[in-house]
Amino acid sequence: MLSKYQLSLLYVGKEYSVPRIAKTLSTSEGKINYWLKKHGIRKRNISEALYRSHNPNGDPYKFVPARTSEEAFLDGLGLGLFWGEGTKANMNSIRLGNTDPSLIRAFMKFLEERYTVPKSKFRFGLQIFYDHASSRKLVSWWARNLGVKTTQFFSPVITPSVSGGTYKKKAEHGVLTVYVSNTKLRGEIGNRIEKLRSIYYDSGAH
Repeated sequence: MLSKYQLSLLYVGKEYSVPRIAKTLSTSEGKINYWLKKHGIRKRNISEALYRSHNPNGDPYKFVPARTSEEAFLDGLGLGLFWGEGTKANMNSIRLGNTDPSLIRAFMKFLEERYTVPKSKFRFGLQIFYDHASSRKLVSWWARNLGVKTTQFFSPVITPSVSGGTYKKKAEHGVLTVYVSNTKLRGEIGNRIEKLRSIYYDSGAH
């Protein structure tokens, strides 16, 4: 017999997978599944199980609450930037695109300081226009301005030139999108924004 305490400690507390528990306890996966059900311990769904298999050491990111007014400002700024500029359709990653490196740096700082995202985990996509500088030069320009490595960039997407005017000048270095792939991080930030949305919606509805 496998005790409820033992299984709760391994499956819930340490978030071990069923195969890992079976190996740890030198038993079969079938027996582990039997006793999990017997003790009423809820099994993780497929998406949760996949997340754990990709993150065997637990969540790679941890929310750090703001302790100073400067940190609170950064927290609000980061949420506001994603609310206004971020990609909402993708639920598996944080994505934000812009032409301004200072805005991208501010968002990266938000993720680094409030969610302990290592700079090495950021990935970047660059959309450039064919009459601009070479893609290699533009990737190097962005990498230098963001303090990251060029190896963190996907292959640039080259599109036909935009028409003249303000936007063309604004996008002279292309449009950069910063990515951090993590479903739970995307969900947590999305939930915080939904709470803010409900607060301002409710306050404006009265």
